[in-house]
Amino acid sequence: MTDLEARMARLDTYLARYRDGGIPNLIAGQDVAAESWFETRSPVDESLIARVALGTAETVDAAARAARAAFPAWAAMPGDRRKSILHRIADLIEERAEEIALCECWDTGQAWRFMSKAALRGAENFRFFADLAPAARDGKSLPTKDHLNITSRHPIGPVGVITPWNTPFMLSTWKIAPALAAGCTVVHKPAEFSPLSARILAEICHEAGLPAGVLNLVNGMGEGAGKALTEHPDIKAIAFVGESRTGSMIMKQGADTLKRVHFELGGKNPVVVFEDADLERALDAVIFMIYSLNGERCTSSSRLLVQDSIADRFHAALVARVNNIRVGHPLDPATEIGPLIHKTHFDKVTGYVDIGKQDGATLAAGGGRVGDKGWFIRPTLFTDATPDMRIAQEEVFGPFLTSIRFTDEEEALAIANGVAYGLTGYLWTNDLMRALRFSDQMEAGMTWVNSENVRHLPTPFGGVKASGIGRDGGDWSFEFYMETRNTAFALGNHKIQRLGA
Repeated sequence: MTDLEARMARLDTYLARYRDGGIPNLIAGQDVAAESWFETRSPVDESLIARVALGTAETVDAAARAARAAFPAWAAMPGDRRKSILHRIADLIEERAEEIALCECWDTGQAWRFMSKAALRGAENFRFFADLAPAARDGKSLPTKDHLNITSRHPIGPVGVITPWNTPFMLSTWKIAPALAAGCTVVHKPAEFSPLSARILAEICHEAGLPAGVLNLVNGMGEGAGKALTEHPDIKAIAFVGESRTGSMIMKQGADTLKRVHFELGGKNPVVVFEDADLERALDAVIFMIYSLNGERCTSSSRLLVQDSIADRFHAALVARVNNIRVGHPLDPATEIGPLIHKTHFDKVTGYVDIGKQDGATLAAGGGRVGDKGWFIRPTLFTDATPDMRIAQEEVFGPFLTSIRFTDEEEALAIANGVAYGLTGYLWTNDLMRALRFSDQMEAGMTWVNSENVRHLPTPFGGVKASGIGRDGGDWSFEFYMETRNTAFALGNHKIQRLGA
């Protein structure tokens, strides 16, 4: 039996329990079926994975009320007890790591070589925020001559978490773990294209001893369950990962209830390669950051800005490597790119191939469909693009790289900043002064110099411009899920003005 056949057999065992009963919602610790259901199908071959309970406004209302009821006790629980529960969740994630990875590959099309560690990354998220839980509410002492000011932090209340379909398990843990550590209760609505691992996470949390109602799961569509969640008066904040246009809609929907929002949105991130860079390492990073995870990541370096003096030889090496990338079954260990998540997204990505041709860019590699089953596309590269082309301005969110030439630092900076987005930037140069100048002027929430995206959990993660509002990571996560209060104590009988005496 090959590795692929063995993984498929184990996957079949894991999926068996969802075939008959489907994937219900989970509210107040109880499975909740639905009057209507939708289907989740694998992008590998369009086979049915399971029926999924379709959440409605009524479902969201029940979940929000459960979160509200559970909030006082969870918020009052000592931080060390919350820490213990979150560490137990991490233990169970690790125990079910293979199940999570196999299910996620099958549900999203992501390659095993990348998703095999996704569950362990999720466990790491829970452990990191678990360890911060005991001190999560700690404040500061800010004395003056007459007063002692003491700040404290308090969980904001029930929150809504809306997660995307590209790496759903890891991103769910990234949002839910700090919310729980802070003392908030959660209503989670995962993307309708990838509901499977969200169900596994909810099961794990309750098996670990998370009290009923602290984490509630509602599946459904954005225009139904998503809209109801963003408008519900009991939900005090919305943490959302997804498209910038959807983020704008959520902000409007939450305006009447003055909801706090945290948005991790789209990106059209530049990777800028100067002639003095280590070109071999830069090439590796360029390829990894656009073609790994099927290109379906907000931090992908989807615009290559390459200095004109080295562009021809860099492109030649790039084309050879791109044409050698292995497209195939996501559970095959040799596969580097699997299928795109859904026909809707496949049509969007292939549509940009046509747009690139029409705009006059050169299709240097890929662009076509692979096979006649599933949503596979060859990794795509356009060269000879100009900064104003749609393929250089709009987020494609697939294995799709647009290359633009530049002559000098000033032109490179103008191109890098000349888009609506500002999530990440990548800079390759061995000139220290240039690296300092350029990274300081790059309009991006995060910049990596001579590196691909390497995340360190205590650092802030987030974007500027149309790429988001707020920051994840370390203490920045708690700033979103908590209210900061100040209490001032008089230290003596300071002078008080007397009116009407």
